[in-house]
Amino acid sequence: MFASGFLAATILPIASEAVLASFSSSASTGDLAVLIAVATVGNVLGALLNWWIGGWLTHWQEKRWFPIKARSLERASKVFNRWGQPSLLLAWTPFLGDPLTFVAGLLRVPIVPFLIYVTIGKVVRYVLVAGLASEWL
Repeated sequence: MFASGFLAATILPIASEAVLASFSSSASTGDLAVLIAVATVGNVLGALLNWWIGGWLTHWQEKRWFPIKARSLERASKVFNRWGQPSLLLAWTPFLGDPLTFVAGLLRVPIVPFLIYVTIGKVVRYVLVAGLASEWL
């Protein structure tokens, strides 16, 4: 569960929700809480890796080979600053979450608010997935 949560927070196409749903369908209430906690920790650490990579890459921002053009970074910065740090609550969303955590690192969002918002969003998502899976499967 940890590995699927961690890898799902990277650019790899892994659906940790499916793994959690599979385990949740036969888990007791106590086991379900542990599954949610393990999935959340793995997923938040994966997001933290994205944040760290984004922050580390800013050191190379002036290089021609830098993967993000200045104009794109400026646009991402404007969008992020418009919605602010609470937009990190959406770090769990497909296609948006991984780039969002990466941009947060590029923009040097402090680690404490980053972890708070990302963790809240991810734990709520996993609670909903586990709850639905345990009821429906």
